[in-house]
Amino acid sequence: MARILLVEDNELNRDMLSRRLTRHGHTVLVAVDGAEGVQMAGREAPDVVLMDMSLPVLDGWEATRQLRAAPSTRHLRIIALTAHAMAGDREKALAAGCDDYDTKPLELPRLLDKIAALLARSVTP
Repeated sequence: MARILLVEDNELNRDMLSRRLTRHGHTVLVAVDGAEGVQMAGREAPDVVLMDMSLPVLDGWEATRQLRAAPSTRHLRIIALTAHAMAGDREKALAAGCDDYDTKPLELPRLLDKIAALLARSVTP
């Protein structure tokens, strides 16, 4: 299965999603803010990053832009997660460099399908 970096500041969301992904065979790494997420992504080279967009220290939009700008992380697969879905947010997330977008509350089967679809794509580091 996949090594997934979950960048999420909400403890309840983080714990729930981490447990559910682990039950589906994934290894889950956790960062609690955007800056930590950028550092961990560079150090841990996850298969997929689940990026909350409303984060402290460095928001998910800027964290994603930084990951895309760095040669060592520009290839990472990133799914934006947001609870405040507004018109245009999906396009904004894709423009920031996310590969896909999902809204909270998360529907696990839909998220697992998105993760599987991204893992099926070839990536050039």
